[in-house]
Amino acid sequence: MIARFLFVLLLAVPLLFSQGCSQPDSNIIRFGLSSSPLRLDPRFATDATSSRLNRLLYERLTDFDDASRAIPSLANWQQLSPLRYRFVLRPNRRSFNNGERLTSADVKTTYDFVLNKKNASPHRSSLVLIKYVRIIDPDTIEFELNHADALFPSYLVIGIVSEKAVQRGVNLDQHPAGSGPFTMRDWPEEGRLQLQRRRDKQVFEFVHIGDSTVRTLKLLRGEIDILQNDLPRELVNKLRQDDSVRVANRTGSNFSYLGFNFLQPQFADRRVRQAVMHAIDRKSLVRYVLGGKTRVAESILPPEHWAGNDAIKAYRFDPGQSRALLKQAGYDAEHPLRMSYKTSSDPFRIRIATIIQQQLADVGIKVELVSYDWATFYGDIKAGRFQLYSLSWVGIKSPDILRYVFHSKAVPPDGANRGHYNNPLVDRLIERAEREADMDKRAQLYRELLIILHDDLPYIPLWYEEHFSIVRKNIKGYQLTADGSYDYLSEVSRQN
Repeated sequence: MIARFLFVLLLAVPLLFSQGCSQPDSNIIRFGLSSSPLRLDPRFATDATSSRLNRLLYERLTDFDDASRAIPSLANWQQLSPLRYRFVLRPNRRSFNNGERLTSADVKTTYDFVLNKKNASPHRSSLVLIKYVRIIDPDTIEFELNHADALFPSYLVIGIVSEKAVQRGVNLDQHPAGSGPFTMRDWPEEGRLQLQRRRDKQVFEFVHIGDSTVRTLKLLRGEIDILQNDLPRELVNKLRQDDSVRVANRTGSNFSYLGFNFLQPQFADRRVRQAVMHAIDRKSLVRYVLGGKTRVAESILPPEHWAGNDAIKAYRFDPGQSRALLKQAGYDAEHPLRMSYKTSSDPFRIRIATIIQQQLADVGIKVELVSYDWATFYGDIKAGRFQLYSLSWVGIKSPDILRYVFHSKAVPPDGANRGHYNNPLVDRLIERAEREADMDKRAQLYRELLIILHDDLPYIPLWYEEHFSIVRKNIKGYQLTADGSYDYLSEVSRQN
């Protein structure tokens, strides 16, 4: 199968080259994307591509170090009391892209908007502990909390938008008003976005190319300069042999999973969820399809995270146990468990989903595989139109993700509990952990919570997918990050 795939790819190269397409502007650095960004307004963006691009367009009050602990970004902070934090904007911060100075009024405008329930920001649920935001002076702002939370600074990672742009009713998706290292130059059509680096006017074009083979061919032809992730393992290995590109990889922290809709009665039965878990051979998928530095996952937080739990016992691949659980739940060959499994139309994601479909079929689960373009697929997931789906959480730093995803009150639009999972014990542990001031005790509560979630299976944990990049040899400065961000585009240059 692999040999046939590569043979077809090699046959396609001269065909593509012979089509006579004009060479792109050599002054623009082009980045190939497997999915298009959906929102360039950080108050609403949740998909991975949008979030990564928004980090280039907007600055945040805080960020994270390599240990996933909060560090200053736009501002330094001081805890004045258990319920009050003062943030002072750094004097060397960038202005907005229109030249206006970023002030505490912009910070207040951003967070007041997110906290206003009528605006339906998906980030509101992780910030509801904020009682109010007060401006002290143009460089100083205070947050008063409803209850103490020692992790509060780590929640303030939403890009700060311009107060004046908001007052004028500017559509920030089309005209981002941020203070990041990049500005939007043009968005002429869906699937083609141009950003300009502020310090030197270097233009970067982000091009959506859904098919992984076509994406690779365009890289080899010189129409694309950088690719990252979402390519078949055998294709990446083949590219290592090509002298025109450099291939790099590193261990990642992005969590891939299968999600259930708990409003569907069959998934309310934990035995069914366990049967699905035991039917999937994750180790073989990692070894033969994903390879490299991908790791099998047991939890949304990786074990090296300060609140992670490396003592969780892994689920084993056990088709016999899966069949026994299905029988206990009332399913057999005459009355099989049936489900619809949604994924994106990216060929690599369809390939993984097809393998999972077959593994589930091997234990008697009848799975209808349905794929849509990214925007349609992601819209369906956010709206709860699914039974089973596969996605990844990217850039997880703070354990507040546990409230955002698993608390019963975090259903959209108040969070990302898209499957309507409801476990009172989980809710209580989340709330108890958030109120614990001692960080060692808090970490222990999160570890207990991860064990409960692992046992209850609101998600099927799959793996922490590795990151890899393929960059043309004349492109310098690009590096991979653990969360797959595009931050190093700030350092990239072309050497002719």
